[in-house]
Amino acid sequence: MANNKTIKIKFAHLKVAWFTLLTGLMLTACVTTTTGGFTSTASDERAIEDYVNLAVGYYDANDLAGARRNISNALEIDDRNSTIYNVLALILQREGDIRQAQETFERAVSLDGDNARARNNYAALLFSIQDFQEAYDQLEKVVSDSMYEGRAIAFENLGRSALMIGKIDEATNAFQRALQLNSNLYLSALELSIIRLNRNDLPAARSAFNQYLTIVGFYKITHPAKALLAGIKIESSFKNQKLVDEFSMLLMTLYQNTAEYKTYLELTNAN
Repeated sequence: MANNKTIKIKFAHLKVAWFTLLTGLMLTACVTTTTGGFTSTASDERAIEDYVNLAVGYYDANDLAGARRNISNALEIDDRNSTIYNVLALILQREGDIRQAQETFERAVSLDGDNARARNNYAALLFSIQDFQEAYDQLEKVVSDSMYEGRAIAFENLGRSALMIGKIDEATNAFQRALQLNSNLYLSALELSIIRLNRNDLPAARSAFNQYLTIVGFYKITHPAKALLAGIKIESSFKNQKLVDEFSMLLMTLYQNTAEYKTYLELTNAN
């Protein structure tokens, strides 16, 4: 690097869609060959780390060409590194090359079966293409890693995958574990409430729904249609007309073209 100057680059936290997690980072990036006092192996490892971090930063900025360039540089040093393939798969996914992204995630996890981040990102892709069983299988392995920093969300996504393949008991357990690890996961609270409502366990359904309401109220999150329908059913059973009317108005205002609104009309007409 010219004049041996260090270029400091600060990248924002990387956010990946429904269920992918990469750690935001602050890094000093000077991708050079280390000389004096370092072994060749240590130098290569540092260069790979710098290239990968740069690729993540470019990915976050949606500069996919820059991300690809740095990942290519990393692969020239080590073409059997699971972390490199994980980031490459994310790039491919964002570029729309879903089949290649899937194959690259598979390579990442085959190279390192303990790479929970790669498995989690792979599961997110599988869920997006509706391969729910395989997503569930991958997430089971992710949540078994007690040191994985995204474990709470992984449990939530495990629960969502379980619901899609009809594993209701497994979904219940997964949502409960997710809330144990992070009590602010409103989707887990909502799904638990709906599961209990469907089982006619109304006190437990209301308890979970109240937890959901507390979370979305604090974070000012808009209710999805299924939450409003669940709230109408639960509060109707407890004859809380004020909340029933509030949820009904929101459902009618925001979601008239949904299956939930159609169900609401059927319930209203039946009564």
